[in-house]
Amino acid sequence: MKVIVLGAGLVGGPIARDLAVEDQFDVSVADFSTLALARLKQQCSDITTIQKDLSFPDNVTELVSHFDLVVSAVPGFMGFETAKAIIKAGKNCACISFYEEDPFELDQLAKENGVTMVMDCGIYPGMGSVLIMNAVQQLDMVDSILTFVGGLPEIREWPSEYKAVFSPIDVIEEYIRPARYIENGKEVVRPALSDPEYIFFPEVGTLEAFNTDGLRTLAQTIDAPNMKEKTLRYPGHIEKMAILRELGFFSKEKTLEFNGSKVSPLEMTGQVLFPNWQLKPGEADITIFQSVIEGTKNGQKVRYTIDMNDRYCPETDIISMARTTGYTATHALRLIASGTYSHVGISPPEYLGKRAECVSFLKQGLEERGVVYKESMEVID
Repeated sequence: MKVIVLGAGLVGGPIARDLAVEDQFDVSVADFSTLALARLKQQCSDITTIQKDLSFPDNVTELVSHFDLVVSAVPGFMGFETAKAIIKAGKNCACISFYEEDPFELDQLAKENGVTMVMDCGIYPGMGSVLIMNAVQQLDMVDSILTFVGGLPEIREWPSEYKAVFSPIDVIEEYIRPARYIENGKEVVRPALSDPEYIFFPEVGTLEAFNTDGLRTLAQTIDAPNMKEKTLRYPGHIEKMAILRELGFFSKEKTLEFNGSKVSPLEMTGQVLFPNWQLKPGEADITIFQSVIEGTKNGQKVRYTIDMNDRYCPETDIISMARTTGYTATHALRLIASGTYSHVGISPPEYLGKRAECVSFLKQGLEERGVVYKESMEVID
């Protein structure tokens, strides 16, 4: 099968490498960056590289029409239009892009084109969503779902004490996009970075958690009166990002003059901030995920906990965020390729969580690559 991966970045490159180890896949990767493509080619000579501007949807539709399967690993701001372009080409796809638009807006178009598209194939939304739905299926009723997730550099380095382990522009989106969650059966909208709290994780110590818009499609696919997702960072990060946001450094409006052109404060901020957020070669990162689901089973109150702690792999030189995100996507694509999963239309990852064979396949594939999710259930008073 001919597979095209759109994007050769921090996650797209490892996705291509993971698929290329199997003879059944003839893997190509497209990206605008010749540097990213050259680096990937050096890592895996079996991968075909294609230099292409993927910001134009017509380019995407024409390109993917020559392939059997697609993985979309473009930045979030390109994700929705890229997904639409893939659907118009009639190609089945696994997508990791986390965009602002509602993915179900593409459901009818996907059905009309006979396309199976699994969206949000990351860690969360992604594999975390799969396992949350799997847990919900085992309960008679769900009262609450509280999820914490974050990607961090293993070593804190002043002043930012943070490194972008996925597209930096998508990181900024977490700090400016309003956070939506469910409380007492109603949707609540709060500013990103709000409601800070400290959480202790034995593997890394105390982290700070804050509201972000990560609940995503779970708000529609799971009936629970209380659901919330929070992002994790080292203590002090919230204040730094809130100051930049409130001073206007993250504004997308093109209000500044630079070399005769109008640019946004965010574009200028990115030129300064993003190089400081770049992981150095061999620099290790950590990914933390925890979801606590409470409800009732057989008349008893129970707590179902899902934990995952992953780190950079020096043997493959693949960062943890790429492992936890990318391997979810590659195994979702394998489910599509084998015909095991063939739902026509848009599928958020929790749809896979409703099917035991999909959950088992995803967990096993990730465990074989060292990404282990631990699950437990206990009776509570």
